[in-house]
Amino acid sequence: MRVTAIFARLPGMPQATLPKALRDEIDGLGRADIMVGIPSFKNASTIGYVVRAAQAGLVQYFPDLRPVVVNADAGSPDGTQRVVVDTEPPDYIERILLVRPKNKLQRISLTYPEIEGVGGKGAALRTIFQIADALGVQALVVVDSDLRSIVPEWIELLAGPILKGGFDYVAPLYSRYKYDGTITNTVTYPVTRALYGLRIRQPIGGDFGVSGDLIRHYLEQDDWTPDTSKFGIDIWMTHSAIAGGFAVCQTRLGAKVHDPKDPGSDLGPMFSQVVSTLLRLIERHAARWLDVKGSHEIPVYGFERIIDPPPLEVNTQRLLEEFAKGRLTVRDTWATVLAPEQLAAVDHLAEEASQAVETATRADTPATVEDSRFSFPDETWARIMFDCALAARQRLKPMDRMVASLIPLYFGRVASLIIETRELTTDQAEAFVERQARAFELAKPYLVERWRVIEASSRDGKIAKGLKQPVKVSKAANKRRSETGAKS
Repeated sequence: MRVTAIFARLPGMPQATLPKALRDEIDGLGRADIMVGIPSFKNASTIGYVVRAAQAGLVQYFPDLRPVVVNADAGSPDGTQRVVVDTEPPDYIERILLVRPKNKLQRISLTYPEIEGVGGKGAALRTIFQIADALGVQALVVVDSDLRSIVPEWIELLAGPILKGGFDYVAPLYSRYKYDGTITNTVTYPVTRALYGLRIRQPIGGDFGVSGDLIRHYLEQDDWTPDTSKFGIDIWMTHSAIAGGFAVCQTRLGAKVHDPKDPGSDLGPMFSQVVSTLLRLIERHAARWLDVKGSHEIPVYGFERIIDPPPLEVNTQRLLEEFAKGRLTVRDTWATVLAPEQLAAVDHLAEEASQAVETATRADTPATVEDSRFSFPDETWARIMFDCALAARQRLKPMDRMVASLIPLYFGRVASLIIETRELTTDQAEAFVERQARAFELAKPYLVERWRVIEASSRDGKIAKGLKQPVKVSKAANKRRSETGAKS
């Protein structure tokens, strides 16, 4: 049995081979059939439990396979890597489980190289993908390092569909508190579902399984960005797998207990990185989603669990305050990005948010913002997100500026869902998320129609530029569109 630690930070590039020191370690391991990857940063208090659960899952459920656990850390100052190295050795796991595997469990802890000077979860995962590819694994399971709810069975639930069912990408299906996962609930789930017609409930879940074939596909892609090197990685993986034609399923993991975050105070950078990546992916894979209509369920693996996830406190008043403030700070960007009807709706909603906050903060009014009737309509939110996709395609604003202007709108949408579901259980609140997802599907023709017009205009513009007759060609193009019934 061998426990290895690599602590030197080494330079890296998106398509670079593994650093020599790491290649030497991989050469020493030889080959592996299954791997668990754990990206981390300052998770000393939780990662020991995650490592133990991962080791136990590998030993208990896959005793005949050659396993390895890899921790890719960002150079944590709190001793996260030391915890990984000092966690009970794998033979201890074998003794308590009374299982004698055919192969010894290997562990590696390393400080991952940044990608062109950018570090983050995505950079950690690229290193994990490179190691998994070098080892020739059949299945890679990745789990978050702050999990408090992981059990050994999670390893089987995430790897089983790959090794037994021939799937390539296994997305998690959690039971989450109604206010947890707001970026998922309001953006990535409804957008992904509307685009590709697949009801992947947690497209940025953080815990997932990937086949060896899909790992190689990821490493061949050339659309790596700074946002993908951070929190954009999860949505990038999901959309890249779907667009690449890989087999996708979900697996039931039960409740996810981790370090939850208040959307009003903690999720701004994550929102920006996820949404910037999402908007780029929408353009990159347009040919894959333009003709998709409706949606359908995808295969689900694992036994359904009835578990109440822990509650999460959210400052709804702050969400509404930030939304109302957006009308003063970023309305000029809204005016460029949003269609007139969406802009008018947003102006009205921001005024309502301001009034709700004012009423709640008056000394003579014992009300709270949760008592208000503030409601951000589903269809308005869907069209706002699609307007952003269209604006990104047209390069109407720099991506970072446009996404920054979307954050106050996201806050307003989240506040609306909280107010609407405040008296409901988590299961009952799920109906509101599904209602919103259906609204995105119904609004998709709005996106598709305008996208095709932009694409046609772009093609005509290129022809015009080549012929050096932009005005005449543009008029001819407009006439053709008029004759075919296309709308501008």
